[in-house]
Amino acid sequence: MPIRVLVVDDSAVVRKILTEELSRDPEIEVVGAAIDPYMARDMILEHKPDVLTLDIEMPRMDGLTFLRKLIKAHPLPVIIVSSLTRAGGDLAMEAIQSGAVEVLCKPGAAYTVGDMAADLAEKLKAAAKIPVSRIQARPAPVSAKPRLAMTKTTQRIVAIGTSTGGTEALRNVLGRMPRNAPGILVVQHMPEHFTRSFANSLDRECELDVAEARDGETIAQGRVLIAPGNKHLLLARSGAVYKARVKDGPRVSRHRPSADVLFKSVARYAGANAVGVIMTGMGRDGADGLLEMHKAGAPTVGQDEATCVVYGMPREAHKLGAVDHQLPLDAIAEKILRLAEEG
Repeated sequence: MPIRVLVVDDSAVVRKILTEELSRDPEIEVVGAAIDPYMARDMILEHKPDVLTLDIEMPRMDGLTFLRKLIKAHPLPVIIVSSLTRAGGDLAMEAIQSGAVEVLCKPGAAYTVGDMAADLAEKLKAAAKIPVSRIQARPAPVSAKPRLAMTKTTQRIVAIGTSTGGTEALRNVLGRMPRNAPGILVVQHMPEHFTRSFANSLDRECELDVAEARDGETIAQGRVLIAPGNKHLLLARSGAVYKARVKDGPRVSRHRPSADVLFKSVARYAGANAVGVIMTGMGRDGADGLLEMHKAGAPTVGQDEATCVVYGMPREAHKLGAVDHQLPLDAIAEKILRLAEEG
């Protein structure tokens, strides 16, 4: 039975494009297209969609206000589809914190209609499977979580790959890390501009120094570098110094940034001096790369099914034999630190 999708956007052009493109997929039925949240409310009651696409900036009621009301009164998986300028990236970050499960850019210079439609279709299918209870539940503030500690400093490298549900998973893991944690590289599937807003929000909430990665930046203890949207993040080495490389290039495993690209570079340049982590997300990006890290001697960690929003990426890695330790989300930070110390 196809999943039922309601499109909410004030642009007639966007409503037409999304409806036509999504309707090409036999597993998706677009049950309606609403011009604003008031029309969307009536269509939700009438058509009972499984998942919504939602723009942020709309007349009469903005998307964020509608999202908060919807999650409270009638929780549904919601994917934000918006024109993400830098200001829009901050709004998109707020949308994720308010209960949206994913954020996608509208087509633009770096994102064609075909690319957007293919990504959106896959994300809609994954979102429709998310239990409503996980949409309703809001995580505790980072400040309320216990802080871990390392008994010594370390030059180990930690590489993390994640996607759907990953923004909150990363908050959980990074929010538990001490200031002397190893340098951390992160691929979180998200659009341009959103990554900078996400990094800034984590930087405010964590003891660690979190930033969007810049090409040539040195990997330092207590520093977290987030892959920029629409760019690949890799590890490089100059003598004894690890550096981040930020590059263009084709999509890998259907993504840019790609966890596979990051993990494979870490396997090559850090080998057993790294820890690999794969968390919640749809698809299989990162599975092959994590296997290369495992074969290079790096200990690896995968999030378990019970705590994933979407148990896709960790499952595929586990099936390949790439995961040494499969753990619930709340146990991952402590395990990373322990593995780094043991190394």
